Order: sequence, then structure tokens, then C-alpha cells
Amino acid sequence: MPTPDNSRPLVERATGGDAAAIDALLERHLPALRAFIRLRSSDQIRARESVSDLVQSVCREALQDVGSYQYRGEAAFKQWLFTMALRKVIDRGRYLERRQQAAAVEVPLAGDASAMPSENSRLLECYASFCTPSQDAMIREETERIERALLQLPDDYRDIIIEARIVGLSYSEIAAQTGRSDEAVRKLLARALARLARLLK
Repeated sequence: MPTPDNSRPLVERATGGDAAAIDALLERHLPALRAFIRLRSSDQIRARESVSDLVQSVCREALQDVGSYQYRGEAAFKQWLFTMALRKVIDRGRYLERRQQAAAVEVPLAGDASAMPSENSRLLECYASFCTPSQDAMIREETERIERALLQLPDDYRDIIIEARIVGLSYSEIAAQTGRSDEAVRKLLARALARLARLLK
């Protein structure tokens, strides 16, 4: 569901170098950014990289580039941030592939150990926009259950859920990106959410 276009004052202060505004702006998008990176990362990346490290790296780049960002609305700002995150994931995947080809030995991480309970709670809040978690489930287990289900979806289903419910793009924004009509986007999202609901049962 699209968010209200209320980030303009923060973006304007951030582009002027206001550190508190920059922090507040990034803080607002951290749960969705974390979810986006987790779901866009390959198995290889998830096994060898901390999602928290990737999120911090994206935030550092955003801090460096925000001074040159020209505000065009909340959706455009989110698109700028998530495009930066996608590039980071793609670059990291290519780096790991090169290392693997060079026969470098890597020790897989046992999950994202750097994700603290409060971070996982906020991540679950992001997923809650399209799932209703069981009240008695542990936060980490519920988060992993939702992610496993999302990763079982066909690519077009997973992509549209990420774009609509995590990035927060409208039907028309997704339609413009994918070359579909608004109605086709709406129907695809409905089918994707229905399939996800079945998997979560």
C-alpha cells in the first residue's frame, strides 16, 4: 500500500546536510530495506553475508549521495533507495561468484546473527502488511517461515509482492515499470498473495 507523500521536509533537510534528517529518513525505511535485501539476495549471498552489513552499506551510500538527490515524491525517493539496494545485492553476488571461481574458501554464516530481536521484530512488521502472523509464534521463526514461503513463489509473484508491499509502489508505478496495465498488475498481485497465503497455511 503506498505511503503518504510526507518525506519531502526530511529529504529537503537531508539534502541540505541535516544529519538528524538523514538519520530519520533512513530509519523510516530500514524495515522494508532489510526485507527487500533479504528477499533479493541469492542463497549464496545469504549464506556468506550479513544482511545487516549490506543494509549498512546501502545506507552509507545513500548518505553520500543524498546531497545530490532531487526530491520528486515519496515513491521516487523509495525507488531511488531500493534501486541502490538492488545494485548492492547484484554487485555482491557477482563478487562472490568471482571469488568462488577463484576457488576461495568461504565459511558460511549460521543465519543472520547480526539481526537483533528488535530488528527482527521490525522486519516482521514489514511482512505483516500482507501476512497476519500467529500470535504464539516466535518472531524469528515467523520471519523465516514467511521468507521461505516468499522464496517458493514464482519470480513474477515474488517480485510483485516485493514491489507492491515492501517497496510500496502503486499499481500504476508497477505498471509503468513492467509494461502491464494497472488492472493486470492488480490481478497479478491478487494471485500472488493468494498463492502466498496457501503456502503459509
